[in-house]
Amino acid sequence: MRAVVINEYGSKNVLVEQELPKPEIKANQVLVKVYATSINPIDWKLRAGYLKQMLDWTFPIILGWDVAGKIVEVGSEVKNFQVGDEVFARPDTNAEGTYAEYTTVEEDLLAKKPSNLTFEEAASIPLAGLTAWQCLVDNTKVKQGDKVLIHAGAGGVGSLAIQMAKHLGAYVATTASEQNEAYVKELGADEFINYRTQQFEEELSDYDVVIETMGGDILNKSFQVLKPGGRLVTIAGQPDPALAEKHQVTASSYWLTPNGKQLSEIGELLEKGILKPQVGNVFGFSAEELQKAHELSETHHAKGKIVIRVK
Repeated sequence: MRAVVINEYGSKNVLVEQELPKPEIKANQVLVKVYATSINPIDWKLRAGYLKQMLDWTFPIILGWDVAGKIVEVGSEVKNFQVGDEVFARPDTNAEGTYAEYTTVEEDLLAKKPSNLTFEEAASIPLAGLTAWQCLVDNTKVKQGDKVLIHAGAGGVGSLAIQMAKHLGAYVATTASEQNEAYVKELGADEFINYRTQQFEEELSDYDVVIETMGGDILNKSFQVLKPGGRLVTIAGQPDPALAEKHQVTASSYWLTPNGKQLSEIGELLEKGILKPQVGNVFGFSAEELQKAHELSETHHAKGKIVIRVK
């Protein structure tokens, strides 16, 4: 099969095309013919070598942890899926990712692709959607009437988190640039903060929840907008326990857990039109195209999700 791999850590130029054997499935897995995948920050962070302590894999490494496609083979223990099913998933984090024509997925991580979505749209959902859902529902337990600040609302996670928070009944503020003001309001944001000209920590107060996606200074300033008893979750760093104590809030760092059942629930919201996929850019399947996609993701200014059309 064709795959785009890395054989060393480095810049976007280490992404190269390579012929590899089709992966073999275990009893609890299916083989998916990849129609589309998407780009997430973990892809280029791993490519650059930032995660090699945590994920110590041997080369070649196939990046990519979002997939939408069709099942072409099922393992002997798989009960709820069959050959021909159109599916989407956030596969397990391993060195045989989804920048390839085929990938393996455990049955418990699979969900049926919503029938009203294209493969490109479906591929944009799993990693970002599960991250947003688990931060809002499992971690901070957002409920009707909560005031929620979602950072970078025009981004991959933010654009889904705004819609989910509104579905849960929250009042939502978000940060974005002026050119994305109309876009985030269309997604459902009640309040827009232009991060280039406004200081969000001066504009907002008494918030119940912050969903933090940037890390660093923004993470530290986010404590200031919370009321005592508030909840902060970040996907981009480690919150300072001293700040959490000072502001009398709970703060945690979160990394999603792949989960097919939750993805099916998100799929139902997509089927009903309550959630809408946000595909900002689509690239082709080649080393050169993936290099361009990584370059765009690394700017932190991509709107919605960056998708790769494989088939």
